[in-house]
Amino acid sequence: RYEKNPTAENPTRKKEKMSAIFDFSSLLTVLLLLICTCAYLRELRPRIFDSIPKPGEPVKHTGLPGLCWKLSRIGERLSPYIGGACAMMAVHILFFK
Repeated sequence: RYEKNPTAENPTRKKEKMSAIFDFSSLLTVLLLLICTCAYLRELRPRIFDSIPKPGEPVKHTGLPGLCWKLSRIGERLSPYIGGACAMMAVHILFFK
């Protein structure tokens, strides 16, 4: 028996795939995973994101290593809140998504 395609009758019913950038839930998940990963890497290798400054200059955290340094600092200082947010996001993904 031939079954009708539900999207053929109503073209607005198409489910378009969204990028993680445009879906708030996925964006939050990616951000939490980045924070946790950077904090974990910094725990393993404490100087991994530190740049080597010239003598007399302050340490500058710029570029991708600077972003990872900032994310790891957030993960270190707000670890109970980040852990709670990860747990809530896991429940959301498992049961509501």
